[in-house]
Amino acid sequence: MTITNDSGVRNGVDTVTLFATLDAVKDAPEAARFQFRARNRWVSGTHSQTTIEDFFGVGEERAHETASVHDVDHPKVLVGGDNGPTPVEYLLHALAGCLTAGLANIAAARGVELTEVTSTVEGDIDLNGILGLDDGVRNGFQQIRVSFDVKGDAPAEKLRALVEQSRARSAVFDVITNSVPVSIEVEAG
Repeated sequence: MTITNDSGVRNGVDTVTLFATLDAVKDAPEAARFQFRARNRWVSGTHSQTTIEDFFGVGEERAHETASVHDVDHPKVLVGGDNGPTPVEYLLHALAGCLTAGLANIAAARGVELTEVTSTVEGDIDLNGILGLDDGVRNGFQQIRVSFDVKGDAPAEKLRALVEQSRARSAVFDVITNSVPVSIEVEAG
C-alpha cells in the first residue's frame, strides 16, 4: 500500500508544509509560541462539557475550522452519570493522540510509510488518594503504560526508533512526566 503521492503527502502528512514550518520557526522562533484553550461548563453532578474552539498561534488569534464539544463525567460506580469519559481517560487519550501524531509526522519526514499504527494506553489509579482516605496515596495515576503496534516499510528497529523519537518530542508526554506550573483563579459570587 503506497501512502505517498506526488504532492509530498506521506502517511497523511503534508511533508512540504511540515518542512516549511520547521524552516519558518528556525527563521522566526517567536512564531512557535502557541496558547491552546479549553472552556468548560458544569452540567450536573460530575458531568461537564468542554468546548475547544480558538487558540493563539503564529502571532495571532486563530480558530479551529469547527469547534468541538466534549462531555466529561464519571461512571455510575463513581457517582457519575457516565455521560462521557473521565478526565483521566481524556489524559490517556491525549497521550495516545500526541504520540501517534508525532509518530506519523516523524515517519513521514524520514521517508517511512506506515501501514498500521495502534496503541493501548493504561493508567493505574488508587481512589484512596482522591477520596482523601490515605494521604500516602497520590491523587493521580501511579503508573501509565503505552503499548504500540507499528507496521510500515521499515525494519522493526527503525519503527521502534520512530516511536522513541515521538516520545522524546511529545508535548503531552512532557506535561505528564515533568512538573508544569498550574495557577487557578476563582471568581465567586
